[in-house]
Amino acid sequence: MADRDPEALEREIERTRLELARTIDELAERVNPRNLAHKGGERIKEEAGQLVQAVNAIVRPEGEDGEPGRLDKRIVYAGAAAAVTLTALALWRRKRKRR
Repeated sequence: MADRDPEALEREIERTRLELARTIDELAERVNPRNLAHKGGERIKEEAGQLVQAVNAIVRPEGEDGEPGRLDKRIVYAGAAAAVTLTALALWRRKRKRR
């Protein structure tokens, strides 16, 4: 190592320092709360879109021509009945806890 040029060592140290600074900046950008919140929001939007597509596929199955079919009212009624039942159950449990 003693036979290396001091200027070459200084250039190597400077290059290493710049790479380290770039790496630290990238890490700081990744863990920035604002960026994490934005990424989380984007992920939620994507998953919500997929959920909407899945529900539409169930409620409005494709017809033979590939177009969305008619609204299957039985599924809508079943979903509404389930929502009412769950709401009633939750209210009943809350009232029962107060006693």
